Amino acid sequence: MPVTLQQLDRSAWEADPQARLDLARIYADAPSERLPLPVDDFIHEHLFAGHFYFCARFGEHLLGAVAVQDSGEAWWLSHLCVRKSTRRSGVGSRLLALVGESASLQGRWMRVFASQLPVADQVLLSRLGYRLTPAGDYFELNLPGKGDSE
Repeated sequence: MPVTLQQLDRSAWEADPQARLDLARIYADAPSERLPLPVDDFIHEHLFAGHFYFCARFGEHLLGAVAVQDSGEAWWLSHLCVRKSTRRSGVGSRLLALVGESASLQGRWMRVFASQLPVADQVLLSRLGYRLTPAGDYFELNLPGKGDSE
């Protein structure tokens, strides 16, 4: 499945009605215990705080998304979700790989807080090269040119 990466910040989200619809559908498919707020509130809170989403685009639609908070040195990822109809087809893995390529180009680490992370997500992150830090508080991807953890 040829998936491409699309970044959605607040202005891009406001300008693209299809992206708004697709992002809402992606998170509507998430198990309710995985989102801290109702879908629309979750999306708005993240975007209006100045954060963004990286999305997996296939054709005219977004199939998966991950919420991103940029700390300057790292992109903190959370709430990875793929549309129910395309799960287990590699969309989530491809999305994270594309985000990793973009992070490397921009000199960012990729990190994910470990607290309350479902076991399935921990396995996926490990399979994709993320390693739990010695303190056990977050997973980190060692990107080319980044060396050891800071």
